[in-house]
Amino acid sequence: MESNIFLTPFLLAFSVAFFLLLTLVRFFQNYQFASTGKRISLRHIHNVGISRFGGVAIILSFAAALLLDKKLVISSQLLGVLFASVVILIFGILDDLWQLSWKKQLFFQTGVALFVFLIGIKLEYVTNPLGGIFFLDGGFGSVLNLILVVSWILLIINAMNWVDGVDGVSGGISAIGALAIFFVSLRPEVNQPPVAIIAAALLGSIFAFLVFNFNPAKILAGTSGSVFMGFILAILALFAGAKIATTLLVLAVPIIDALWVIKRRFSSRASVFRADRRHLHYRLLELGWSQRKICLFYLLITSLIAIMALNTRAVGKAIIFFTVIVSMLFVYIFVDKKGQSNSNQ
Repeated sequence: MESNIFLTPFLLAFSVAFFLLLTLVRFFQNYQFASTGKRISLRHIHNVGISRFGGVAIILSFAAALLLDKKLVISSQLLGVLFASVVILIFGILDDLWQLSWKKQLFFQTGVALFVFLIGIKLEYVTNPLGGIFFLDGGFGSVLNLILVVSWILLIINAMNWVDGVDGVSGGISAIGALAIFFVSLRPEVNQPPVAIIAAALLGSIFAFLVFNFNPAKILAGTSGSVFMGFILAILALFAGAKIATTLLVLAVPIIDALWVIKRRFSSRASVFRADRRHLHYRLLELGWSQRKICLFYLLITSLIAIMALNTRAVGKAIIFFTVIVSMLFVYIFVDKKGQSNSNQ
């Protein structure tokens, strides 16, 4: 298989994204637009002078790379995904400008997930780690399919949205996720070159974004960018032979962090969707870690998990995921004790 069929969408997406990002950065610098407001003070450590419209470049360059690729057949499902991506772009811009309520955000995210299911992007089966396959069709299987697909998309969208608080983290994790799906889709037992092309285009867009987003960031992904990256990774996992397990492992750190924060919010009777600084990256900042150190920590751990995920079978993936959960719990305990010790000094 010729490598240029993957290199072309990557380079096209990278080039278009780089040009758009450079234009956006210079525009916001010249006109001195600022990222201000209550939401920024709660969720982000950047208060002024940085544009939150990096998602515009990521989404538009990704769409352009796919639409201009002559070797990629634009199916009705892929066209539906591109349509949903444009809707995410519009909604994300509105959220960044006017700070939409969590109810509106959840309603929108659920609508997008339902739309994806209705255009035929579903789980055909679920693999039992101990052996065997459960097919999800007809009667209860169809209902379970709907619940799993919608829940999966909502989980990944919010995990990637919530981890977007420190320079380079959300983009870096998304890039590793796209790279993992790229390799999975080229395996003989999966053999889905079109999915690899889509992953390559996503990777090109994200790489260009990271040029401007690594600390010190010149532009942020914003709601549109972080939601889009989570959305496409969730969709690619469904496309790529239902390789949910691999994606779940690669994104384990932000997913576990999101679930941990939800549990903490439930315990304190706070809104599950209300922005706060309970996430691991904020706690590490409070301990004195630099943004670059936090980013390196996230990307190193995610890379190691991705390598293991690509080289293990179902049972091995389950063991790795359990190990990551236990390790993350120890990290949270350590961070909590360290934080309490520092506050008592």
